[in-house]
Order: sequence, then structure tokens, then C-alpha cells
Amino acid sequence: MSGLAKLLMKNKAIVSGSDQTDSGVVNRLCQLGADIKVGHNENNLSTKTYAVVISAAIKEDNPELKLARKRGLKIYKYAEMLGTLCNCYDGIAVAGTHGKSTTAGWLVYLLKQAGADPNFIIGADITQLGGSCGTGDGKYFVAEACEYDRSFLNLKPKIGCILNIEQDHLDYYKDENEIVDAFGEFARGVKPDGVLIANGADSNVAKVIGHLGADLRCETFGLDKNCSFCAQDIKLNDGLYAFDVYHNGKLLGEARISLPGRHNILNALAVVAMAAGAGLPCQQILQLLPSFTGIDRRLMLKEKIGKITILDDYAHHPTEIKASLSAIRQRYQPRRIWCVFQPHQYSRTRFLLDDFAESFKLADVTIVPEIYFVRDSESAKEEINSAILVERIRSNGTEAVFINNFGAICDYLKTNVTAGDLVVTMGAGDIWKVADEYIQWLRRNR
Repeated sequence: MSGLAKLLMKNKAIVSGSDQTDSGVVNRLCQLGADIKVGHNENNLSTKTYAVVISAAIKEDNPELKLARKRGLKIYKYAEMLGTLCNCYDGIAVAGTHGKSTTAGWLVYLLKQAGADPNFIIGADITQLGGSCGTGDGKYFVAEACEYDRSFLNLKPKIGCILNIEQDHLDYYKDENEIVDAFGEFARGVKPDGVLIANGADSNVAKVIGHLGADLRCETFGLDKNCSFCAQDIKLNDGLYAFDVYHNGKLLGEARISLPGRHNILNALAVVAMAAGAGLPCQQILQLLPSFTGIDRRLMLKEKIGKITILDDYAHHPTEIKASLSAIRQRYQPRRIWCVFQPHQYSRTRFLLDDFAESFKLADVTIVPEIYFVRDSESAKEEINSAILVERIRSNGTEAVFINNFGAICDYLKTNVTAGDLVVTMGAGDIWKVADEYIQWLRRNR
């Protein structure tokens, strides 16, 4: 929502709005000229407002939304407004259960470095791009395409990308088959003269590809030689990967990446395929690929103090947690990993409980506060809690402890973490605050 607000302001719109709590995001929007209030109140809705844009988290009883409907204002869901903006350009939409922000940000970085000057809205800040959104003079609009609420169906891109498909958002989707069907509809929304870039090694993505019409061009990526874009001769050097890239059996050259983790090989291949589809020369793509250093809260190195390393990561799904912990082991080779994980949503925690319990095996100790509450019903809160998750992690053979208060978590880290250890705060909520508080203490005491 903040990225959309910034992009609308850059296109001369007058933007107001509200958020539940004050934050750096709210402050930055205000500095740019938006009128953002803290708390939802009908007095926030100016009489001059023409249209209202709502996120998927806004319920019908929201006082500002109720008043907007009473006044007969045009109501856009976030994704509808995003689709409206995207249709003014050659759209590139990056979809998938995992890796959307990293892959979309990586592609934007390459396009900008190559002089294509795209417009973009990504779901995370990208330091090398100066934020999560931007306007340019180029013909491309790069957008992260989220499957929740089927919002990505509002995007009709020229280049569509599906990174992977797994169970998630089961508070909205009935089951995995319904999720696959939604991705299939997204794929069929790619413009007739466009291309779908799809993970050739993902079984659910294969179901989508199998039901595409013969008129839609599809390029696959993966580690298998049968994929259109594939990685071969993979080497791990100082925790980072290098590999040869082939397109339809022809060697394009060697690629190196600066993002840790084997999963980022696949993200890199998706970037190469999309950049090629956008017309960038292959040699230029491979040359630019390693200079991208990542995005906010994705295996982000926060500090290294007194031989203690502190990272922050957005992983909030079991598959992401496993990938992140594996990447941390490879890149940093710490003596011990202390993972401070804040579950995101009661419903997700309940539906994927066994998968979560399995996902922390590469951590030495997992510290869990209470579940971050967003989009859940009160009844969902009664069915699961962090203590249950901690018990399940322990029964799976991994050390875990429930500490609800962020300050108490910092105290636990102060007492137990020693030189050679690595602390990673992990989750889609506000768990990054623990990393910041712990870093401040380390600076004063180490």
C-alpha cells in the first residue's frame, strides 16, 4: 500500500490515508506529502476524496470504508488500482508462494542498470533502488503479484512469472488444488503476445503449464536440462553460488550471485529469463546479475559485533524458513544459530503446524514469541498459540523456548549468546525490533 501511495503521488495524485500504528513507513509517506493518520476514524476521510483504495486486510466494518460507501465513492482494492496502473505499461508480474520480492527487485535492478528505467512496486524496500517503488521513463512496469484474495488476477502482464506454488493462505483458499487453479487463471491472463516464465521443476507449476493454451508462449527455468533456462556445473564458493546458464541447450555463460542460498539460483534463473524476455542482451544480464545485493529483511546482515552476527529475515512459511536457515549455515558457518521466530497469522500456524515444527531443524535454538495477529478471526486465536508450536518443535528434536515479551527475548539473548554465534530474527511481523534492541545492547557492552 505504501508503494502504491508513493507511485500515485509521483503521478500528481493527492494522497491521504490511515494505518493501525505509527511506523517509519507512515513517517516517510508524510514527509513525501501524504496526509496519513494513525488509527481508523471516519474523520480521516476528507470531503475532497474522489476514490478510496483498500488493502486485503480492511474489513467492511472499517469506519472510513463505511463512510466512503455511504458517500458513493469509487472503491478500489489495492490489486485493482495496481492493475489499472500496470495496464498503462508493458507489465511484468512476478507471482509465487516464495521469492516474489527478491526476484522482482532483482529484475528491476537489472533493468535500471541496463537503462530500461522501469516503473515498479515491490513488497519490500530495496536499498540499491532507494525504496519499494519508483517511476521511470521506460515502457515496463514491474509488480509483485500476490495470490491472496486472488488479487494477482487483476494483473494482465506481458511477462508473467510463476516461481513456485505451495500451500499458503489457507484462511482464504479451500485447499492446494484451489491455489493451483488460481495460479492457472493468472497464467491465462498473460497477454496473447506475451510470455509466461515458469518453474520447470515445481509439480504444481507443471499442472498450470499442462493446462495452458497452445497460443501462450511458455519458457521454463530450473536445474534440469529440459528447462528452457537451466543452471549446470553449480559451484559453492565462500557461501555463494556460481553456475553456467543454458538457454534451450545453448551455453549463455557463467553466472555468479551475491545472495546466499540454493533457492536463489532458481530466483536468478527467473530473473535471467524475464530480463531476456524484456529484450536485454544475455551477456549484459549475466554481467549485472552478481551486483544485486538483496532487499530489506531478506537474509539481511544487520551487524557483526564481538564475533556475534545478527541477521534479519522475512521468512514466515516453513519452506522459506528451511531455505533461509540452510543459506545461513552455508554463508556464515556459525557455531550456533539462535532463531527468533515470530509466527505470522494464527490460521497459517495452525494449518502448517507440523511443517513449521520440522522447519527449524537447522537452528540450534528457536525462540518464539506470541503469534503476530493480522487478518485472523478471534475464533482462530483460540485454536492455536505459540506455546503449542514450541512444544511441537521440541517433540521434533529441536531446542525451542516460548518467550512472549520482546524485552525478555533480548535478556535471554544477552545471557546465552556467545562469540561465534549467529542470531537471526525471522518473520513477517515486527520481530525485527528484537534485532535492533539487541544490537543497541551489544554496542554498549561489547
